[in-house]
Amino acid sequence: MDLSGRVAIVTGSGRGLGLAYARALAAAGASVVVNDVDQAVVDAAVAGIGGDTIGVAAAVGDTESAEKLVNAAVQAFGRLDVLITNAGILRDRVLWKMTDDDFDAVVRVHLRGTFTCARAAAIRMREQGTGGRIILIGSPAGQRGNFGQTNYAAAKAGIAAMARTWALELARNEITVNAVIPIAATEMTRTIPAFAPVIEEAERTGTPYPAWLRHDEGLGTVEDVTGLITFLASDAAKGITGQAIGVGGDRLSLWSHPAEKAVRFQEGGWSAEQIANGWDFEPETYGIPAPKK
Repeated sequence: MDLSGRVAIVTGSGRGLGLAYARALAAAGASVVVNDVDQAVVDAAVAGIGGDTIGVAAAVGDTESAEKLVNAAVQAFGRLDVLITNAGILRDRVLWKMTDDDFDAVVRVHLRGTFTCARAAAIRMREQGTGGRIILIGSPAGQRGNFGQTNYAAAKAGIAAMARTWALELARNEITVNAVIPIAATEMTRTIPAFAPVIEEAERTGTPYPAWLRHDEGLGTVEDVTGLITFLASDAAKGITGQAIGVGGDRLSLWSHPAEKAVRFQEGGWSAEQIANGWDFEPETYGIPAPKK
């Protein structure tokens, strides 16, 4: 994919998946704005990527930071074509132990940060009149729920919903909006007991991840996710919008949208007793499945 002449912002791109996204876009020819809260991390990322790359140290969440990122892209490169909202934090706790601050901090960065950055980017892209790509980073936790992640799962579910909404609102402007659901070896997945020893062994010895991890679990390196990011940023993906697309290891997947699974009718409406007597729905599964290995 040739992204020459394109300008991209990647939030939370000083480390991990975000850094991999920024590297991949730059390697494809794009000019990139790297973002992290830590100036030293930003500087190291920019130096490591090279090329037409600049850095902006800012805490994603408020409107000021979002506009700072967009303005930096325009001032340095003259335009904005691609936004990837990757910035995020974790404050994992079960419901009865989660504080207001735990909840608000995660929602502020993930959900509000995605909103403010996408709004600022959409305004600029619409002014340019040449279309654009907005790629929102979701999570399996937002698609299925995950133990101890009320705040994170809620924010990521909201991000998928915003992708569908913004795809409708921005279609006339030829701005596509999609959610990417990545699974990769990051600081978070290293804490999963079934994955941790395998990831540590692979990193220590330089050997590839085993087939059961890459294929059955769809978990690989951060670089395994970058092909989808580059594709969605390109002209080849101009007809794809409003989707939630999973990628990781050897797996590429399309997530379904929430939809009515089964419907029953009762003339005159349903009383509580009629629902109790007529309930024959097969419940949906929930939660991220345990590893098969």
